[in-house]
Amino acid sequence: MKKVLTVLLVLVMAMSLFAGCGSDGRDENETVKVGILQLMEHPSLNTIRESIIEGLAESGYVDGENMTIDYQNGQNDMTIMKTAAQTFVANECDVIIAIATPAAQAVLSETTEIPIVFAAVTDPVDAGLVDSLEQPGGNVTGTSDEVSAEMIMNLAEEITPGFKTIGALYSSGEDNSASVIAGLKKYASSKGYEVVESAVTNSSEVQQAAQYLADKVDVVYSPIDNTVASAMAVATEVFNGQKIPFYVSADSMVADGGLATYGIDYTVLGKETGKMVAQVLGGESPADIPVKKMSDMSVYINQKTADAIGVEFPQAVLDRAQVLGE
Repeated sequence: MKKVLTVLLVLVMAMSLFAGCGSDGRDENETVKVGILQLMEHPSLNTIRESIIEGLAESGYVDGENMTIDYQNGQNDMTIMKTAAQTFVANECDVIIAIATPAAQAVLSETTEIPIVFAAVTDPVDAGLVDSLEQPGGNVTGTSDEVSAEMIMNLAEEITPGFKTIGALYSSGEDNSASVIAGLKKYASSKGYEVVESAVTNSSEVQQAAQYLADKVDVVYSPIDNTVASAMAVATEVFNGQKIPFYVSADSMVADGGLATYGIDYTVLGKETGKMVAQVLGGESPADIPVKKMSDMSVYINQKTADAIGVEFPQAVLDRAQVLGE
């Protein structure tokens, strides 16, 4: 009888242990540790981070309750980002969130075991983060903010038709920018347009690069480029002074003076990223979670910039656009 009672007691204890575990074997009452590495402080990236936290909360993970967040600002410096990534690894974070391509690359260089979920990576395959969008493989997945150059230049044709030369202002150090510029060249070739490139390595070079383009092109295009985005004030001052339409690739860049874009909602992207992080915390492998592209896109325009350079938006554009920068 004692043996039977002993066996029953062991079974009851085992069942109680399993009852307190999630699908990944984690105690449901356990506080999870999440590291967030953001490339730098910038309105769009800040919106993404805040929305990721909202998306996690909607999925049941609340900072200060069952989750602790360690947020690090990478200051657009790879050395700082690698150090932050090493800290996350040393602290055994349950998952690391990386906002923007260089941040994701820095984290992946430090761990192939801790799950990584990236946000706002334009081309994660080209950046060497995943094997494919459908089957990422490894320990990485996330959300893409890709908007093709063709889509934005089609908008440019609608707003300021008749241009023949396109200036390409971008950072040579950002892999995804180079990928998008390659798409711009392909588009231009099919249309018979000329592309004049002006690449920078840091934000201090943006003014000179903009001045170089302003004397040579009809319109200027920039991809979702964090270096250019951080120096929009000087770029728009140059282009507005020369009355050159400046088409960009993010709503925040329009708010900061770009003429127009056709882009995604970063609040939506952030929340979707947060939900993907929750999937990983729930036990799913990043290798099996497809990279998500955003389908909801909007036209964003800056009326103040249009007035400054003498551009009148067609009514068809105004009817579907969100006005920023007022």
